[in-house]
Amino acid sequence: MTIAGPAAAKTASAIRLALFYAAFFAVVGVHMPFWPVWLASRGIGATEIGVILAATVSVKVVSAPMMAHVADRWGERRRLMIAFAAGALAGFALFSVAGGFWSILAISILFSVFWSAIMPLGESLTMLTVRAQGLDYGRVRLWGSLGFIGAAVGAGRILAGRPEDIVFWIVLGGVALTLAACAGLPDTRTAPAGTARLPIGLVLRNRTFVLFLATVALIQGSHSVYYAFGTLHWRAVGYSDAVIGWLWAEGVIAEIILFAFGGALVRRLGPANLIILGGLAGIVRWWATGLSDALPVLVAVQVLHAFTFGATHLGAIYFIARAVPPALSATAQSLYSAAVMGLGLGLAILASGGLYAAFGGRAYFAMAALGALGSVLAVILARRWQP
Repeated sequence: MTIAGPAAAKTASAIRLALFYAAFFAVVGVHMPFWPVWLASRGIGATEIGVILAATVSVKVVSAPMMAHVADRWGERRRLMIAFAAGALAGFALFSVAGGFWSILAISILFSVFWSAIMPLGESLTMLTVRAQGLDYGRVRLWGSLGFIGAAVGAGRILAGRPEDIVFWIVLGGVALTLAACAGLPDTRTAPAGTARLPIGLVLRNRTFVLFLATVALIQGSHSVYYAFGTLHWRAVGYSDAVIGWLWAEGVIAEIILFAFGGALVRRLGPANLIILGGLAGIVRWWATGLSDALPVLVAVQVLHAFTFGATHLGAIYFIARAVPPALSATAQSLYSAAVMGLGLGLAILASGGLYAAFGGRAYFAMAALGALGSVLAVILARRWQP
């Protein structure tokens, strides 16, 4: 019993975390490729879509650190995640009565305030559980990628020949599943942060951590044209929704394979070198995507998503786990979400709206430049950081 008990608890924690990632990223798997389609069906133009998507991403800059401050002060994760998931569900339901651009923008911001706070706390809770129970982060996280694939492919098939309004109902159901998954998470906690200073100030005093944020923001920001306009562009050049769903899924399949071997990769290469690899892959991926819309080229370069996103994210999560004390982990994760997936990606998406409107698929060349700059900073980070 002394052996089986801990083993059973470890398995149960892994399953609960896997269900959370699967539910959360199933929402992303529909929302990311197909929400611009829903927006376009409401008469929203390319530049306005860029503004809406940028606003929903950028709200993380304010909301995520505020929520994480509470989490580190209280040592809480799970109960806050349940509350935020409930708020996200109520907010997203309002799209059913949205009219023009301004109402959609306002509801998008409201939804994002709650939704954007969930994953940083989830990543923090996961890494705390990884430390406490010896789990493999990559093998837990890959279930999120599987959820993304199933949702992206399934939504592509469901949407084919049907009204775009169905995208709203699929996402709404996914948010409801995420709420249920949050309720089932392990209640791993930390001691409340015992300091009179704001946790965010303590983390940002570390200049190496600030360099890390800038590095990863550039590499992840290089995905902005793909995230915001990939589906619309592929539709414009003649690909069906089913093919588009499989293209999105292919990149995530490659990501899953990388996550499956994530623990070994981190041990062999280290977090900083994984981030360098992500930046270099971004140069190749986005340059090739800008050069050609031919299906064989797209199929070939989608594999690089394993590195542009997967290796970069894996390196980032392990960098935070090794560079930041556990009591400040929620704050560090929220800053990663705010600066990288919020401010950095939001500004890049905002710029990508104008770039895509002016240059179409050639806007990917600017994304290759972001990957190159991120690679340079990643090399500097690897030389400066001593884990």
